Amino acid sequence: MKYKNIDYEILGSGIPVFILHGWGIDRTVMTAAFEPIFSDLDGYMRYYIDLPGMGRSKPGDVRNSDDILELLHSFAADVIGSPFILVGQSYGGLLARGFVRKYPEPVNKLILLCPCVIPGVRQGNVEQLDVRLRDDELLSSLSKDEYDSFTYMNAVLSKPVWDRYRKYIMPALERADHEFLDNVLEGSFSFDPDDFEHPCDVPALIITAKQDSEVGFKDQFALMSKYTNSTYIAIENAGHNLQIEQPEMFESIVRSWLITH
Repeated sequence: MKYKNIDYEILGSGIPVFILHGWGIDRTVMTAAFEPIFSDLDGYMRYYIDLPGMGRSKPGDVRNSDDILELLHSFAADVIGSPFILVGQSYGGLLARGFVRKYPEPVNKLILLCPCVIPGVRQGNVEQLDVRLRDDELLSSLSKDEYDSFTYMNAVLSKPVWDRYRKYIMPALERADHEFLDNVLEGSFSFDPDDFEHPCDVPALIITAKQDSEVGFKDQFALMSKYTNSTYIAIENAGHNLQIEQPEMFESIVRSWLITH
């Protein structure tokens, strides 16, 4: 389906869940991550979108994160139309916090997956890449492009993780408009998304990875002082793609949190 330049799909029925993916990928990464969770939970209507210049969404007039935020707010008002759970992964986690900061009323729960705290490439307290599991036989079978892509940020280099990476993440990376992302889109907001006049009490789940070499896990811990009704988890043996590196743990955490909050 289309809304302005935004391509999206809706799955299920019930409580709306608005799901935002990270920089340079698309909604297929989020459907792969979250549908195993929602397949076990009744009563949730999932709105998966492709952000501008990613997946099947065109950039349109978007030039910065403020523009994207305005588009997301319009989408929420016109398409979702009722309070929702907001989910943001990586750059989508930055957008989600900007949404809560500027438009808190419709957000009744917040899930942040490896959220970007400081915009830019590897800004803030970011870990050095620390590979925890390496299958050299597998890696030797990959092409150079496959090897470079797979080993860029993953901390678990095993056959199951490679299969998920090849199926879900590599095609999403290839669909992105890299000219737009590299040379046009400004990732920062014109405001601080975490500068609340009063601490935010929306129930929040913050999931991070101890070996995340893109956004780290330490700056995210500080978000608990901003979101006073939050749960923070740092998963060991996982990098920025923790949902494919530790899928069972990730799914269990989100499922349990949704049931109990």
